[in-house]
Amino acid sequence: MAKNNFKPKILAVDDEAVVRSAIIRVLEGSGQPVKEAHDGDQALEMMAVEPFDIVLLDIKMPGMDGIEVLKQIRKGYPDTVVIMITGYPSIGSAVESTKLGAMDYLVKPFRADDLENLVLKAQQITAKRWEQVPGEKREHREGPTIVGKSPVMQELIATIRRVAPTTSTALITGESGTGKELVARAIHNRSLRVDNDYVPVECSSLVESLVESELFGHVKGAFTNAHETKNGLFELANHGTFFFDEVSNLSLNTQAKLLRVIQEREFMKVGSRKRRKLDIRIIAASNRDLRKEVEKGAFREDLYYRLNVVPIHLPPLRERPEDIGLLVEHFLKKYNHKCNCDVRGISEKALEMLMFYSWPGNVRELEHLVERVLVLENCDVIQPEHLPPFITQRQGEFQIFSNNGPSLQEVEKRYIKFVMNRTNGRRKQAADILGINRKTLTAKIKKYVLRVKS
Repeated sequence: MAKNNFKPKILAVDDEAVVRSAIIRVLEGSGQPVKEAHDGDQALEMMAVEPFDIVLLDIKMPGMDGIEVLKQIRKGYPDTVVIMITGYPSIGSAVESTKLGAMDYLVKPFRADDLENLVLKAQQITAKRWEQVPGEKREHREGPTIVGKSPVMQELIATIRRVAPTTSTALITGESGTGKELVARAIHNRSLRVDNDYVPVECSSLVESLVESELFGHVKGAFTNAHETKNGLFELANHGTFFFDEVSNLSLNTQAKLLRVIQEREFMKVGSRKRRKLDIRIIAASNRDLRKEVEKGAFREDLYYRLNVVPIHLPPLRERPEDIGLLVEHFLKKYNHKCNCDVRGISEKALEMLMFYSWPGNVRELEHLVERVLVLENCDVIQPEHLPPFITQRQGEFQIFSNNGPSLQEVEKRYIKFVMNRTNGRRKQAADILGINRKTLTAKIKKYVLRVKS
């Protein structure tokens, strides 16, 4: 393991602080840093922000138990090695967990050498996987790019991990500012092409008269001012990943040329008759509905189907308000360092205001807001008065108080309707935000005769 400088990231998950402390004391004593989580929800939140190689996971915990967490880890993070922790009464569950993908289990109270031996075994597994990833930098471990604990983001992360090792073409859709290029980079960084170039191209910036030369390159004398041979962007991306951002901005003529490259995996430089083989993975993104563009005749149907092999949709931020707290925390860390600030967090009231704002600019708008607050406001904790007026003075869709003094039932009715509208009728997501189960939510919708989006 030393020869490739691999150092596994370890997470200890247990509701008992004394158990977490014992694990940390033993492993950090042998030079292995360990992070801790007190329950399953916190563990999954941490894994959404930062990948872990080894997870020590207690079976019996309040809320989401270890078996359910294990299923989520196997689904979203298949390369993570999981060691279950159990007491004697739950050994049957521990054995069952190995059938679900756990490497092994540790019985409480455990000895230090038993813990070390199992973690060493897990390290050998993760180190072997690590050696199979080409390149010395291993860019996929430089830091997280996708942040979110909501079910839709957990599913997105799971999709990225499934898609990345393949060579399949992917089409990423979503509104502006949702993070389409971050997803494209995440796919590249987790792929076997990570040691080769990732070449992003903003399609709207390509000049039609020069687009062929930009993409394919040209030979000397191919046209006026072609004083020397030039490699195109496709050639730069050979053996790597090529990302077409806002692909709907390409002209129909350029779309035809792109289709040919995807089909034949070869191209010719402008002014040359020599065909050159191309080994690239193509990822495209669009903030428009390409099916509607096809219907309007603005986008080629055959190209749409070639690009849409693996469709990945990014939801707008307003549809996943439960991720806003995590995103704020992420951007605070980023800009505290960048702007030499020390803002520790955000108040509950300020966070609530952010969660009820519609975010037309999505995650990009939230990031710029956090940066602006850090630069302009002198504060330890972000409070409502540090937020811009368009958020704090906004007449919201959900008004609790009025001159008539609504009853508690009326307030509950309005709030459920508000949350259901904000989540576009997604009952599971709405129930999570409301802190109730789906069955209870359905009963309240019937009770108040609410009309909600389906």
